[in-house]
Amino acid sequence: MVEERSSEATEMVPHTVAQAADMLGITTGAVRNRLSRGTLRSTKESGTVYVLLPADMSRDAMRDTTDTPGGMPPSDSDVLTSELRDRLRYVEGQLEAERQAHAEARRLLMAALERIPPQLEARESPVAAEDASEGAEPRPAPGETQEDVQRPWWRRMFGG
Repeated sequence: MVEERSSEATEMVPHTVAQAADMLGITTGAVRNRLSRGTLRSTKESGTVYVLLPADMSRDAMRDTTDTPGGMPPSDSDVLTSELRDRLRYVEGQLEAERQAHAEARRLLMAALERIPPQLEARESPVAAEDASEGAEPRPAPGETQEDVQRPWWRRMFGG
């Protein structure tokens, strides 16, 4: 009788990868990984890989009758689903808050950039700002002609 039990226990039945995944309650990728690691035995016939599983393993042996993930009772599954939905709502709220903060930062940056050009123009031509405040036209420095004042400094320096 001992020999009968050992032969029954070692009798392996071939199943396709999809069937084995269904019986074990895992994905086909997980079955393939187990085959490559050698934790599951297999045979190959005419290009099809068959996973060898014990004959006493039925399709429902590894499954719970409730058909819930991980074999948990429905109440635990519902609690986990509710918790995950709450976390998702929280993360979505955080994302929306970050988007609003980013939009506000962009608005402030654009407002600051709009103010910069007038300040740069005032720094670039302090003589023009002084003359504009006096209400007089630009006047040439002693020894310069009117033409020299209107030409850019780099043309006056390098000629042209």
